[in-house]
Amino acid sequence: MSEAALADRLRRIEDRLDIAQLQARYTIHIDDHDLDRVAELFARDGRFRSADRVMDAQGREAVCEQFRGRFAALGFGFHVTHDHVITLDPENPDQASGFVSSHAEVVRNGAPMLAAMRYHDCYVREDGAWCFADRLLHFFYYLPVADYAAALPTAGRMRAYGDIRPADLPEGAPTFSSKA
Repeated sequence: MSEAALADRLRRIEDRLDIAQLQARYTIHIDDHDLDRVAELFARDGRFRSADRVMDAQGREAVCEQFRGRFAALGFGFHVTHDHVITLDPENPDQASGFVSSHAEVVRNGAPMLAAMRYHDCYVREDGAWCFADRLLHFFYYLPVADYAAALPTAGRMRAYGDIRPADLPEGAPTFSSKA
């Protein structure tokens, strides 16, 4: 293997590790409600939105303001991430995409809830660090703990907002493939 090929391979490995750490920091800072640190994870014009269109903010301050509104209803929260697929852009070494599955236990308006979600991400290297350029959140379910057993087998698994709505996934899931 040539020195240039080895250097490129090492850069791609480091990029994947840096992007995985970006996701890990996001999870921890969200659980801690630490918006100063959450802001640092988004590109200056980064966007955070949800497939159900309840959330959509662009720019670091707007993203943090959106989370301030969410945190007004959310108490304790514990997020756990699972599989993370990262695809580096072969044409642009400062861009990548990916998706990550996760679960959360949260208290929303005083009620314990369970959620399963998938983030569909676009990443950009900005000022030498990987950031979220676009983060699109899809829910498999978002349910009060008391409704979990009865609601899970139904399509109406979105019950976070006081009504019953269809879940984003897997019924409306976009198809993703990766060579990552």
